[in-house]
Amino acid sequence: MTSPTDLEGGGRSAVVDGGPEPDTKTGTVTVEGRSPGRLMWIRFKRDRTGVISAFVVAFFFVVAAAAPLISKLYGKNPYTIYADERPELFDSAGVPVQPNGGISSEFWFGLEPGNGYDVFTKLIYGIRTSLTISVAVTVAVVLTGILLGITAGYLGGRTDFFIGRIIDFLLAFPSQLFFIASMPVVVSLFVSPRDETPTYVRVVALIAVQWALGWMSLARILRGTTLALREREFIEAAKVSGASPWRIIRREILPNVVTPLLVQTTYTLPSLVTSEAGLSFLGVGIVEPTPDWGQMFSKASTELVLQNDITYMFFPGVSMVVFIVAFNLLGDSVRDAFDPKASR
Repeated sequence: MTSPTDLEGGGRSAVVDGGPEPDTKTGTVTVEGRSPGRLMWIRFKRDRTGVISAFVVAFFFVVAAAAPLISKLYGKNPYTIYADERPELFDSAGVPVQPNGGISSEFWFGLEPGNGYDVFTKLIYGIRTSLTISVAVTVAVVLTGILLGITAGYLGGRTDFFIGRIIDFLLAFPSQLFFIASMPVVVSLFVSPRDETPTYVRVVALIAVQWALGWMSLARILRGTTLALREREFIEAAKVSGASPWRIIRREILPNVVTPLLVQTTYTLPSLVTSEAGLSFLGVGIVEPTPDWGQMFSKASTELVLQNDITYMFFPGVSMVVFIVAFNLLGDSVRDAFDPKASR
């Protein structure tokens, strides 16, 4: 808010939004403005839901990044088969003897029925695996969406027509069915069906398959935004001044598509987390012994676990629900911070 201030020499000064006091000796007017990014940050900090959601999301990423350190301090790893090393902890059916899935001071989240993996370390490593894959896919999707969406919107003509038809064609595919059907095909390109598939091949295949059908929505949004921007006066002025198309895109268009880009990214990542977990749940993603969020759901849905240890579903289920809800709320808060006129 602007408020006038009387100066000794009869001058007037304006202080904007709590800016610095005017120079009373010179009588000059000092106005401190705020950039759109700073205003967005101020609005975001006032949103309590968004701030809490950001801390929750950051907590999950910290846990994923520090999983090896946490496991070392905890004194266990997700690969030890306690059913073989300590059979006294399990009954004849492979179910933990202690109640609630074997939860104790030694095993914080209990033991997995069957093989007897430690649930706590398997969960934090599973979060690490799922988030690593989802972040990699998100980066690939964002880069592809920026490249093709802005190119189509700015160049227009045949380029826009060609890219637009590719987007329409790929959007016609049922993504989930395509994921399930194409994963074995992609894996077979790297490994013979007679050989055991390495984990890194499955990770690369998951990233490639999800990226192939994940970039079109963002590209279409950026194309529409760029189409509107290229008719604006400042773009025409840049063209008249002799700026190259690359300079116009880099200096004029990219800064103005940050809002839809950032908002869409905050919705894309949690969607990819659930997609990756779904593929592992169906057995075409990450498989044992590599920990994975979706793989834990798959294990929890087996007859042995459902009938004897329903608590095994609790920890991966609650953690995924909390993460997805927090990330979606964070996306809403980011959108509202960029566009305060938008209503939820």
